[in-house]
Amino acid sequence: MNANGFARLVRGDTPGPSMPDPVAVNSMFARIARRYDAANHLLSVGIDRWWRRRLVRIVRQASPAHILDLATGSGDVAFALARAMPASTAITGMDFCLPMLEQAELKKASHPEGTQNVVFRQGDALNLPMPDGSVEAVTISFGLRNLVDRHRALKEMHRVLARGGHVHVLEFSQPHRWFRPLYRFYLRHVMPRVAKAVTGDKAAYDYLCGSVETFPSHIELSTEIKEAGFISVSAVRMTFGIVALHTATK
Repeated sequence: MNANGFARLVRGDTPGPSMPDPVAVNSMFARIARRYDAANHLLSVGIDRWWRRRLVRIVRQASPAHILDLATGSGDVAFALARAMPASTAITGMDFCLPMLEQAELKKASHPEGTQNVVFRQGDALNLPMPDGSVEAVTISFGLRNLVDRHRALKEMHRVLARGGHVHVLEFSQPHRWFRPLYRFYLRHVMPRVAKAVTGDKAAYDYLCGSVETFPSHIELSTEIKEAGFISVSAVRMTFGIVALHTATK
């Protein structure tokens, strides 16, 4: 993917003074790919595993035959889905960052049991290389905030979903008011320093923390999902509201 193609993937909010340009963001994810999982588990104190379990539980209820996991990264959600779903379920993990996908392939090769139905592909979330109505579920975990045009991405998810299919968006959100001061202190002062110790790349987490702090609330994101054509939009807030799991139907 060339620089212009990647630029379309980066979030569309007005860049702040510390926000890297689109090409730099791609480079950032590539730099931290090998230590990304370790950093996530440490920075969330392991709660990220519980968030994923909540997502998988909801996806499983509808028994989709084909699942598209966008912004799959190193494949944690795709693998969790594979472990929970029947072996006949086709799971496509898609991401814009090739080094992240390489980490996913390494994990699949080291633990092949129960992952044969997972396939990884590089792709643009704003122009998905998949036919209309070709999947029954779309999941995206902590990736929507890195897209330049959330509306277009949500419309693409709507397009590739079969009628009656579901989209599941697991994303950071705005916490309960009483928790915000502590959370902001953590984002601005603790998280980047801990991430630097784990990954050696504080700048990457300065950007990621900024993207978390300015992301819409669960109410605002629910409105965006409705505007993309989805119905029956619901949101479950978790961990003092810092994360929300949105589910909607085509």
